[in-house]
Formats: sequence, C-alpha cells, structure tokens
Amino acid sequence: MNLSSIAAFLNPVNLFSIRGGIHPETRKFLTADCAIEEMPLPKLLRIPLQQHIGAEAAALVKRGDRVLKGQLIGKARGPVSANIHSPTSGTVVAVGEFVAPHPSGLPVPTVTIRTDGLDEWGPRLPRLRPETASPAEIAAQVAEAGIVGMGGATFPSAIKLNLRDRYPLTTLIINAAECEPYLTCDDRLIREHAEEVADGAAIIAKALGVDEIIIAIESNKPQAAAAIAHFNQPLGLRLQVKVVPTQYPMGSEKHLVQMVTGKETPARALTAELGVVVHNAATAHAVHLAVRYGEPLISRLLTVSGRAISRPANLRVRIGTPVLDIINHCGGLTEDPERLLLGGPMMGQPIATQRVPIVKGTNGILALSASEARKEDMMPCIRCGTCVQACPCGLTPFEMNARIQSGDLDGAARVGLMDCVNCGCCSYVCPSNIPLVQGFAFARGKLAEKQSRKHQQEETKRLAAARIAREEAIAEKKRAAMAKRKSEMAAKKAEEAAAAQEAAK
Repeated sequence: MNLSSIAAFLNPVNLFSIRGGIHPETRKFLTADCAIEEMPLPKLLRIPLQQHIGAEAAALVKRGDRVLKGQLIGKARGPVSANIHSPTSGTVVAVGEFVAPHPSGLPVPTVTIRTDGLDEWGPRLPRLRPETASPAEIAAQVAEAGIVGMGGATFPSAIKLNLRDRYPLTTLIINAAECEPYLTCDDRLIREHAEEVADGAAIIAKALGVDEIIIAIESNKPQAAAAIAHFNQPLGLRLQVKVVPTQYPMGSEKHLVQMVTGKETPARALTAELGVVVHNAATAHAVHLAVRYGEPLISRLLTVSGRAISRPANLRVRIGTPVLDIINHCGGLTEDPERLLLGGPMMGQPIATQRVPIVKGTNGILALSASEARKEDMMPCIRCGTCVQACPCGLTPFEMNARIQSGDLDGAARVGLMDCVNCGCCSYVCPSNIPLVQGFAFARGKLAEKQSRKHQQEETKRLAAARIAREEAIAEKKRAAMAKRKSEMAAKKAEEAAAAQEAAK
C-alpha cells in the first residue's frame, strides 16, 4: 500500500509547518519488517533505582530476599519519582552501586536479581474498569505501576495525567512519529498491537478529561497508520490519525504539537498551557496493561540495529537486562562498533561497556560500524549559517558556540542556550564537523552548576541571617526578662522599705 492511498484512506486534515529540521537517512529497513520477539530471561537482571527524571526510588529489598514478578522493589520518593518493580521471580544477590547506562559510566544504586526461570507472578495491581474509573483512580494506578515516558524522556506519566487539575486541556496527542533513524519498535508495536495502543490512549484521554485523541505517525509508517485507524472510537472517544512528514525532529513534543495543531509553545512553557498533552505510543500501551490487567512496567520493546549487529531485531525485553545479553541474543557483533548507543543515533547515549542494563527509557541499542558513524576531523567554524537553517527552535548555534568557546556562558544563555532541545540537527549538518550539541549540553551543565552554587551561597546567607536574627531575638528576650525581673525586684524592695517605714511609725 503506497503513501497516497494510505493518506486518502485516513482522510487527514491539513497540517502546519515547523521551522528547520533535517532529513537523515532513516535506515529503518534493517528492522521495519522484523516482527516483535520475546527475549528469553537472562541469568541476571540489574535494575537501577534511578530510571526516571526526579529522585531515585528507595530500595525495599535486601540481599537474600526472594522476589516475585511484578513485586515492588523500589518505592517512589518525592513528588517527581517512580516505582520500580521486579521484572521476574528470583533472588536478590546485591543491593548496591553498579555502572549506569549513561556516558558518564558512574555507578547508581541498583538491585541485582538472579532469575530462577519460573517467572512467577506476585500479587498484581487491582484491575480497573476505565469505563467507570475516575481520572484520579487512573492516575493513581499509573503511578503505582511505575510508568514513565517511554520515548526517552522518562518523566513520571502520572504527573502529566494530573495536569487536568492545573490547565484546561482539550487534546491528547500520541507521539508515534519515531523520527530517529534505525528505530522501529513503536512502528511494530502499533502494527501488531494497535487495539491495545488505542485503548491505552483512550484511558489516558479519560484521565486527562479530554475527548480529542490524535495519533501522529510519520509518513514512512503507512502500515501502522492504517492499523490503528481501524480503532477510531476507543471507549467511545473520537480518535483520528494524522500522518506527519518524515522529518527530524518530528518526535520533539513542542514541534509535533505545532505541526498537528498550529499552536507554537512559548520558550520554557508546557504544551499543557495550550491545552495539549503528549504521550508516547509505548506509554499508552503500558497504561493499557496497567489499568486493564494490573501489570506494572517491567518490560519494554526496543530495536537492536546497526551494521555491526549480526541480526537486527525488535525485541520485548525485561527491564534490567544487560546489553551484552541482548546483543548475544541477536547473534553478537560482526565487528567492533565505532559507536555503541542506547537510543537513536541523534539523541542516544553512548555507553562504554556492554555490562550496563536497559532501563524504562531505552528504546534502542545501536552498534554502528565505521561506515555508519561519521567520524571526521573538526575544523573552524566558517559561519555559513547552515546550523541556523537546520535548528527547529530558531536559534543561532554558531553564535552560541562562539560565546561558549570564549567562556561567555551567560552571553550564550542570552541568545538562547537554555531553549535548545538537544536534537543534534546543528551538529549533523555542520560542514566543519563541530560537535555543537555536545558543547551546548556541557555549557548548560556548567550554568546549572553555577546557578546551584549561587543558590547555595544565597541559602547560606539566608540561614546565617536567620540564625543571627534568631540569636538577637533570644538575647532581646533575655534582656527584656532581666529588665522585668530587676523592675520587679526594685518594686519589691520599695514595697518592703515602705512597709518598714510604716512599721517604724
């Protein structure tokens, strides 16, 4: 089925345009026709307690404990945090630090489980009937299930569901654009489980209190678009599919909202302020499982691809499975990869070791060969402006980079550094091969550190001033008490003297 017939079948409405963007080679053909496989359980699972934006979960288990599939092993801590559940049954062999699936390679608190092969379920969450459940009950169930944004952002999903209390919401957009090259796991999820994704979207819409659901899919996924278009009235709500152009970074939340609705989100504002909330397709599927069947988030789909992989595939993998086990399941490596990434080639995180586990936000493992990973010498900026044309946020990357290189971080912030979405378009098109996006990330980290130090200094001054004020108040209280006591003693002596004089008469 070609794109024109799909577009006619879906009867899409007019779309809007976004600035900038690029059209990299998609290379999705490596896995687009690979059906989802269930990966066997590994011998060890390493489950980090920090798999989300916000505070790490607090461990509820200790070494030697036997755990069951779906058991809560990490409790959300703080307003922005997420529960962590055991992906299978087995024995806890360690609760301690282990290398994080992050370029830093720094250790994070991790629960290590030796699987027993039984895959024995513990008590599941209570099932809900979304037809009769309240929005608050649905949001609470999503929170208990530990669901986070599975497109890579990993923001706790329940918090976004509760935005109904703060903003007048009208529209839910399910982000199925999957604009990163190589990745096809969302495409396969919708092609094989369209009804479940549509149901999850409707459950999210009910929790948000909206009646408009839009599934946004890039034009290079016609089968997925056709599959989910059949389920256009889940829970009695209206669902429409909008086929958006194949363009990177179409999956960026704010740019997708602008393409679909024509509404541009102001810098550092939320799309909810425009009445629109965006959730990923995989997140919708996880919500379906949590609400309908009481299943917490313990596994996810991911794409394993790249020319250095022997057998590219789309897999359903338990959270905490080591990257090495996944690569071995796919036949191993055909050569030493030039780059080994978790996620896509544009925004994915490079990793130094295959021992790291996959987490809730891992949507891909890419082993790129030397021919795929562009590696050329960096040259000075020629101020060609190509990066400006590519930037979807309308920034001037070459100017921000010049200010960063001169040490003027505040100046870089004034010309838009904090509005960068880290998409990498500027680095991709730069003819001088300048790692612009990496420099921007470094500069934002430095600014955050500077702001943190300033905040600490101000807080120290505030606490010192409060202590001085407190001590002065105590001293003043003591002085007042002593003066009162002296006054009372003087009055008493005067009374005694007066009494003595009266007695002498």
